[in-house]
Amino acid sequence: QVNLVESGGGLVQPGGSLRLSCAASGFTLDYYAIGWFRQAPGKEREGVSCITSSGGNTYYADSVKGRFTISRDNAKNTVYLQMNSLEPEDTAVYYCAADGSGIAHAQTMCIMYPNIDYWGQGTQVTVSS
Repeated sequence: QVNLVESGGGLVQPGGSLRLSCAASGFTLDYYAIGWFRQAPGKEREGVSCITSSGGNTYYADSVKGRFTISRDNAKNTVYLQMNSLEPEDTAVYYCAADGSGIAHAQTMCIMYPNIDYWGQGTQVTVSS
């Protein structure tokens, strides 16, 4: 069975940090671009950060640039999103997604997500004092 499972969400105070993990089962992430997306209540889904299969190209939304870092550990079949200096505006359900089309530009995946093969079920991140 093919699955993407997110973990690491929770409640954190403004200025705090969380690390989200996206673990794949039933397939290997080596050949997939991976993206992190989020959706807050009443808002559209937003591409937060994406990384190509090689790891050589990454994209960050302007709202998270300099605060979030995406990385991948293919040996562990896992992609991470390190989130620092969290703000209340970061509160959302965070989803990871996998694109096996060989997409070359992470920005395309995050903005247009034209070829998503798998979505995770999401993990809640709440930033509040």
